[in-house]
Amino acid sequence: MMPLALAQLPVQTPDIDWAGLLPVLLPAAGSLVLLMVRSLVPSRWLPAAADAVWTFAVAVAGVVAVAVLWQRGGEVRAFEGQLVMDQMALFVAAVVLGAVALAAPTLPRYCRRVGVASAELCVLILLAASGAVVMAGAADLIVLFLGLETMSIAAYVMAALNLRRLESLEAGLKYFVLGAFSTAFLLFGIALVYGATGTTSLGGIAAYLDTYIVLRDGMLLAGMAMLLVGLGFKVAAAPFHAWAPDVYVGAPTPVTALMASAVKAAGFAALIRVFVEALEVRADDWRPAVFALACATLAVGSVGAAVQSDAKRILAYSSVSHAGFILVGIQAASDEGVAAVLFYVAAYAVIAVGSFTVLSALSGSQDDRTSLDSLSGLGTRRPALALALTVLLLAQAGVPFTSGFVAKFSVVAAAVDAESYALAIVAMVSAVVAAYAYLRMVVAMYFHDAEPEPEAEAVPPTIGLGTGAVIVAAILFTVAMGVVPGLLESLSSTAAGL
Repeated sequence: MMPLALAQLPVQTPDIDWAGLLPVLLPAAGSLVLLMVRSLVPSRWLPAAADAVWTFAVAVAGVVAVAVLWQRGGEVRAFEGQLVMDQMALFVAAVVLGAVALAAPTLPRYCRRVGVASAELCVLILLAASGAVVMAGAADLIVLFLGLETMSIAAYVMAALNLRRLESLEAGLKYFVLGAFSTAFLLFGIALVYGATGTTSLGGIAAYLDTYIVLRDGMLLAGMAMLLVGLGFKVAAAPFHAWAPDVYVGAPTPVTALMASAVKAAGFAALIRVFVEALEVRADDWRPAVFALACATLAVGSVGAAVQSDAKRILAYSSVSHAGFILVGIQAASDEGVAAVLFYVAAYAVIAVGSFTVLSALSGSQDDRTSLDSLSGLGTRRPALALALTVLLLAQAGVPFTSGFVAKFSVVAAAVDAESYALAIVAMVSAVVAAYAYLRMVVAMYFHDAEPEPEAEAVPPTIGLGTGAVIVAAILFTVAMGVVPGLLESLSSTAAGL
């Protein structure tokens, strides 16, 4: 029995600003509430669309919480500083939750048409979003790992959620196996960095390297290399991109959109936290590796996209190419480079969700009609969808007056400021090569005759209000941030500490 003196001692609990953690708590709690309600309430009492409505509401509430915290200023530290909601974390959280909110209206019609369980999908989306936000705010390698695994495990299951397609099951298995392999590299990297510096705190690592000369230099370098491999897998950087084309094609199209937007944004936030912030003192050691990684990613992504014959596979390799552009900004290892990276991930997240939403509306009942032949004559059959996809493809190509142009110009300018002239040239050449892939899709839509398609696979006469609203919102944002990019540039610069 506990002594009376001990029983009367006050219980000490950590002082946590729970309101400051709302960007993490809302999607996590939202997923648990949805899971509990769907487990206890009969399906006939709730329409299938309620899952997507709840997901949209939770994501919008998270974005509102981010906006309030941004206006409040300062940063929120929790769990003895292991999780930090600073300006950069809030910016990436807004990108992640905004991508979820943008994709949610497309889910009811897609799930009904393809036969995917909407409740499970929405629960997993919110869980993945909460893990992504934790990654963005992680101030400790262990917390970073926990956030990454929360996001990744949900993504593995989502990729295999379309049980009617063998390609979806294959995508989930391939993503899981290669993801587990990359996780091993990440864990070994964390262990080696801890062995070299004596801490897993990102701030502690930076302070240690700034104060002491590391005698076990080989251990630190090996740890940095393994961390780069583990995080390079998550952002689909070559040569760790092998999973991306097959997973992007096999996964349900809305899941693919979130992989290209929210998951990629969280991965690059982790790269910034680990390398640009914690390992800034050793930038001369890791910048050459990121230089090589960026060159390989740009080359593989652009050339791979140019030779594909499937629209989703083209966009998958395009996502690899965009990862290369973002690595150009990280290689600069400067505040300007970080600002360019943040602008790029925000712009590309909207473009990716919009592009895959158009393909989702055209993919048929099996979610597999995404070849270039299926796009033939789209300009005549569905002129509005063809125009929307054209605008989004031109934005990915970096055509002026789109957010894609401003994003690419920003990262190239950061590389030039860092005197990485060769990398800037490689980036510009790869943009030209990738543009050929996008133009192939445009040519198929407007200059090829439509092939007759089976009646069972005919595109529905309408795309639904939610899907149409998402496409219009993506186009308006893309064009607005290309014509008047000042607001997003100001936000990304503030998040980068400029």
